[in-house]
Amino acid sequence: MRFISTWRDRAQLRHNEGKPTYRNRAMIATPHPDRMTIAAYLEWEPLQELRYEYVHGTVTAMTGRTIPHNDIALNLYRTLYPQVQANGCRINVADVKVEVSSNSPYYYPDVIVTCDPRDLTARKLLRYPKLIIEVLSPGTEAKDRGEKFAHYRSSPTLQEYVLVESEKIGVECYRRGEGRFWLYYPYTSGDIITLESIGCSIPIELLYENVTFEENP
Repeated sequence: MRFISTWRDRAQLRHNEGKPTYRNRAMIATPHPDRMTIAAYLEWEPLQELRYEYVHGTVTAMTGRTIPHNDIALNLYRTLYPQVQANGCRINVADVKVEVSSNSPYYYPDVIVTCDPRDLTARKLLRYPKLIIEVLSPGTEAKDRGEKFAHYRSSPTLQEYVLVESEKIGVECYRRGEGRFWLYYPYTSGDIITLESIGCSIPIELLYENVTFEENP
């Protein structure tokens, strides 16, 4: 189904009927198909108003986040940026796509750090993450803990995967061990979070600066 906004669009559609075409997203809203190849996704997705993640042929729209979620992600960026820059690495927030493997999937982590020279000049997506952080929300927690972590673990460059609570103070760090083992480090109020992948230790309270939690009735 295609939504036609003006007579020019209708004329253009008749002219291009039977031909695959990508138009200005402000003029034609293009619903995504049920299944999509990686090549089609990488061409189609930048033209959309929303961001879409891709897993084995299926695309999923990224919905809006809560204010606490956004504040925590920004606090993470502000806190980690000096250390990341000093290490000659790069840090990005939310709107940067990571290619977990060339066969799929493609995700948008809340925070991603990479130190690989091949990523430092990247313009469209990152391929060699060293640290990935996801801020948990009620609607995304199960996916972040399950599906995403299962896929992220397959990245040979990833050293740490961190989950940050947005409804309370709490951080969980999964650090790559020997072989297929991942070591688990939980943190709570008053703790110092250690991120060995970038040689950084930070008070957990910095992540929750100016974050307002919902009061329990």
